[in-house]
Amino acid sequence: MRPQDIIRKKRDGEHLTREEIEFFIEGVTRERIADYQISALLMAIYLNGMNQAEQQTLTEAMLNSGIILDFTDIAKPKADKHSTGGVGDKTSLIIAPLVAACGVCVPMISGRGLGHTGGTLDKLESIPGYRVNLSTSEFRDVLERIGYVMNGQTGEIAPADRKLYALRDATATVESIPLIVASIISKKGAAGLDAMVIDVKVGNGAFMRNEARAESLAHALVGTGNSCGIRTRALLTDMNQPLGRAVGNANEVRECLELLRGEVNDKARPVLDLSVELSAHMLVLSGLENSLASAHTRLQRTLDSGAALECFQRNVEAQGGEPRVFDDPDRFLPLARESVKVESPRPGFITRVNTTEVGHAIAAIGGGRVRIEDTIDASVGFMAEARIGDAVGPAQIIGTVLCNDLLKGREAAARIQAAYEVGEEPPSEVPRLIREVINE
Repeated sequence: MRPQDIIRKKRDGEHLTREEIEFFIEGVTRERIADYQISALLMAIYLNGMNQAEQQTLTEAMLNSGIILDFTDIAKPKADKHSTGGVGDKTSLIIAPLVAACGVCVPMISGRGLGHTGGTLDKLESIPGYRVNLSTSEFRDVLERIGYVMNGQTGEIAPADRKLYALRDATATVESIPLIVASIISKKGAAGLDAMVIDVKVGNGAFMRNEARAESLAHALVGTGNSCGIRTRALLTDMNQPLGRAVGNANEVRECLELLRGEVNDKARPVLDLSVELSAHMLVLSGLENSLASAHTRLQRTLDSGAALECFQRNVEAQGGEPRVFDDPDRFLPLARESVKVESPRPGFITRVNTTEVGHAIAAIGGGRVRIEDTIDASVGFMAEARIGDAVGPAQIIGTVLCNDLLKGREAAARIQAAYEVGEEPPSEVPRLIREVINE
């Protein structure tokens, strides 16, 4: 069997066999296939797609390219949540301790931000000392003691995905649904999960802007996850404006601490609402609750008791982070020295937000990365004070850019001001936070 024959077959729109896909992925893992051949197959898949059988086989081959963690000796259901990413999307920081405090074991393997989107690992690393590169034994130890662990993908977990992901970014094939599905499910499946909830963002700040394609991706993720033995559910959620009030790593951590303490700002409430909804589905899929209503009751009780906040603090200590951040976040989190107000250009109503541009504006002053190896300034960010549908007066503050360089901060503020559209009439419809739940 030769790589070029497999490439040619997919190039011509034919279906690949299990043997062909497994041969190719093994070649990727063992570095027997050249990058230019891998890139050629990625483009052929991007252009011609894959049927369900091919997608399933690709996912399983990538899943089995490395170790599969086994936590069957831990007498709790194992579940996780994954988001396709957006601006201000910080729900993992709330969901993991909240669900763990309810009795679910959460072995969360997370990623970093790229382009206009944020990454869970970057947010956590804004807590001084917090480690996201735990060894397999450390990973298990934290999981057993705390109930959840947050870590990056190691070289042992789905190594084929690490290679393919890097080449997908370099070859403009990131948006291929079969490749997205295989990447997500292979990484999550390697964590030994029983259940998984996937937050598929849709809107102008999402990876998938078109709702039909986002829905297709959600169905593909759910179908493949279930076929791999992971009880899987997807929610389509809105990304037509930043999620919550804070954008930027340290500022998002502070917002999550405030929410877990019960200090709920109206602009930040969507973060809590979405976190609780995703958590409720995790409890149901894990078998701890029979209905979403009872799950919501349990979650609210856990929040009110402070158990979720305590679980978060124990995790921070276990993963080497500074525990005093919970008592005085302004002292121990890296926060920017300067600020620039973003004013409404005219009176009226916020009708639209170019969410991607908001993300890019903060990335440009150090809050994000273009390449995965870029260094992030965790202190910079944006605090949104207006949401779609809000009435604004002339020169009213719609947000604040937090920066360390005033010149760059003013440039970001100008970009963000232009990203907020103000009309004379309120919008005919305010985006719904949760659009659809997909079970199959």
